[in-house]
Amino acid sequence: MSRTVEVTKDNFNEIVEGNELVIFDFWASWCGPCQQFALVYDAAAEQNLDVVFGKVDTEAQPELAEAFDIRSIPTLMVVRDQTTVFSQPGALPAETLAEVIDRARHVRLDEDRPAPQ
Repeated sequence: MSRTVEVTKDNFNEIVEGNELVIFDFWASWCGPCQQFALVYDAAAEQNLDVVFGKVDTEAQPELAEAFDIRSIPTLMVVRDQTTVFSQPGALPAETLAEVIDRARHVRLDEDRPAPQ
């Protein structure tokens, strides 16, 4: 059983607002590199139980892909405390994904940022 969550336009805000650290994989079923990266992504989800791993099917959720200007897949996006701290197209190797996750856990967000309205 996978630990990844299917993300839709209907549950996106709930996922981001309800979790400190969320990693999104924007993908499509026809995309070969997406299928290869899915193995790395799913393994990372199994190893990082404190992180929510969401999968956004760009074919089924074109509104989300458009909202985040996704032009290439797979694209990885990391959201910490409702702030995007990383976004990059391309499949990452396991070691690089682990480093991205570690950095996201330790990133210092500006304490003076304005409160959401």
